[in-house]
Amino acid sequence: MKKFWLSALAILGMAHHASAADLTARPYTKAPPQPPAPVVAIYDWTGFYIGANGGWGQARNCWDFVTPTGTVRDGCHDASGGVVGGQIGYRWQTGSWVWGVEGQGDWADLSASRVSLLRPLVSERAKVDGLGLITGQVGYAWNAALLYVKGGAAVTGNRFDVVSTMTGVNLASVSSTRWGGAVGVGFEYGFTPNWSVGVEYDHLFIGTRNINLTDLTGAFFETESIRQDVDIGLLRVNYRFGGWGAPVTAHY
Repeated sequence: MKKFWLSALAILGMAHHASAADLTARPYTKAPPQPPAPVVAIYDWTGFYIGANGGWGQARNCWDFVTPTGTVRDGCHDASGGVVGGQIGYRWQTGSWVWGVEGQGDWADLSASRVSLLRPLVSERAKVDGLGLITGQVGYAWNAALLYVKGGAAVTGNRFDVVSTMTGVNLASVSSTRWGGAVGVGFEYGFTPNWSVGVEYDHLFIGTRNINLTDLTGAFFETESIRQDVDIGLLRVNYRFGGWGAPVTAHY
């Protein structure tokens, strides 16, 4: 019996020692540091830029023969060809909205001829050899993507000729600089902090004007009333200068 109680006391002592060991304070472990907040780059469209463009254009010219008693409709024809040039401008961004002004100049080769409906012995030829735009812009940006519309003044450089249908000899001609209006829409994407690429469509409303054609001696030949509209589609590449145009970062 004595051995039984001694064994029981030994077991209770071991249990008490184990419980006391479990209750001792454990060492403090510091929580791991939080990861740094992400840095999100926000593309900034603000700044001066210069670029190049190229594409395709089409000029529609409608001729009306002017007589002392009025004008007589003589038909229309489309003159199409290549366009290449450059642009320079400035944009500033407020929130997601982007505002800008731009000047653009292009060499063009939009030419065509047609036989006169009123006088089949002569043909009428038109060529647009240059065009320019001075426009304002407003756009909306999704970071590096920009969708914009534009509008303003337009100018075209033209040459109009009347030639012999049979021989092709030039009978009369005139060079004309004509002003009108322009509207357009474009999409641009910034693929680096300073470089962007885009596409653009513009319509030029040049309107109607009477022009006097002269023969090779400089003598008056005839008066034509010519209405002109021009459509151009362009691929554009722009370089925006540093400073104002550098991208900014936002920390969240």
